[in-house]
Amino acid sequence: MTNTHKKYTVITGASSGIGYATAIAFAKRNKNLIVIARRQENLALLQQEIAKISPELEVIIKLCDLSQPTNAYSLFNDLDNYFIETWINNAGFGHYGSVSDQDLGKIESMLHLNIEVLTIFSTLYVRKYQNESGTQLINISSRGGYTLVPNAVTYCATKFYVNAFTEGLAQELKQANAQLTAKVLAPAATKTEFGEKANNVSNYNYDASFTKYHTAKQMADFLLALYDSNKVIGEINTKDFSFSLKDSIFPYSGNPSENQK
Repeated sequence: MTNTHKKYTVITGASSGIGYATAIAFAKRNKNLIVIARRQENLALLQQEIAKISPELEVIIKLCDLSQPTNAYSLFNDLDNYFIETWINNAGFGHYGSVSDQDLGKIESMLHLNIEVLTIFSTLYVRKYQNESGTQLINISSRGGYTLVPNAVTYCATKFYVNAFTEGLAQELKQANAQLTAKVLAPAATKTEFGEKANNVSNYNYDASFTKYHTAKQMADFLLALYDSNKVIGEINTKDFSFSLKDSIFPYSGNPSENQK
């Protein structure tokens, strides 16, 4: 049976970047954490850093290779006894390169992680928590999920899915009068390990590649603003890199007469 007296925030991909910074930000709000990633050493460092901030907080480490979608099911089952008030799907990576030149092995892993695993976790979380007061699902996507970027078409397509899925889910939950809310954060360029992974390089210079970008800490602060709001989307404007909160971007066909009966 789930212990509802102690609540937790789950963050996938918490070993670096936005996930790591988000864990620190939620710890500063006295939230118990379940952090998920493959790199034990990084998660252990995160655990130590949080202990310095709030020694009383519980930080549970779960090592898991989420590039294998079947692992998502077993991991979610392992968390059955914890009450999860917030689930943040942050794990994912990008790819730069033309479609004709892209490494299909890497693309396959990206599709598994960015789309399949996020959908599995979101669905399982909604099934269990949709009628629990105060619960939130936050999916980390990309501004590239609203604008196609040259040489990143496949990556953008995965994020178009994440944005459309999350916006649609948010509408579905509202129509069902569910207690759970679904939200999506759409960052633009953010200085993390994303650049190295997406470009298949060991070092990546954000200053040389972008006129403007955010830090992971700034993005975690934007995530908290979305978390505190009643809006569905937290979006970065790619022209001036300002942050705004919105109800929706994609059109939603909510008229029953236009849809399948």
